[in-house]
Amino acid sequence: FFEVARTMSRPERTGAPEQFYSTAEAKKYAANKRMNEVQMHMAERAVDLLQLPAGKPALILDAGCGSGVGGQVVASYGHFMIGLDISQAMLEVAESTDAGDVLKGDMGQGFRFRGGSFDGAISISALQWLLLPDDAQREAEERLLAFFTSLSRCLRSGARAVLQLYPEDAEHMDQVVAVAKRCGLFGGVVVDFPNSSKAKKFFVVLQRQSA
Repeated sequence: FFEVARTMSRPERTGAPEQFYSTAEAKKYAANKRMNEVQMHMAERAVDLLQLPAGKPALILDAGCGSGVGGQVVASYGHFMIGLDISQAMLEVAESTDAGDVLKGDMGQGFRFRGGSFDGAISISALQWLLLPDDAQREAEERLLAFFTSLSRCLRSGARAVLQLYPEDAEHMDQVVAVAKRCGLFGGVVVDFPNSSKAKKFFVVLQRQSA
């Protein structure tokens, strides 16, 4: 089931994201039409899975916003986005688009938005970077705990988070869901195109417990 995820290119194993996504890499990423189309489709799917009320603008967190594709999708739905990313080069690309407001930060160290600020959250192709130790040798469990603690705190009661990722194996996926549950976020995994070796996509769909 995870065969395609194990065999695909793994940039997160080459070093920290802020090092991998240099200015040159960020520009190459932004110019890759096919990659941007894939990211856009995944962001659209994530926003759909948030199940936001129709006709009511919402404030959405994009964790690991990268070049801002997710923010453009959020805006096309009539919502507002605040994006967080550790790569300054990718944020500079995002700032040149209509992606919304973006700021620099390491999602693996948590973030300090006001409690209950967001009506939903998405993350596209970013969470797998937390499944390996960082440069300071903070283990995945610690990084995931910091992320999900912050995420749970900044979501309003009953709000959803949809996190698309490329897990290497079932253990990674189980770890993500288990740590999220410890932080008061409950849900499961949605797999799109499960029988396709190329189109298969994994989404962790979580909801903050209602007060």
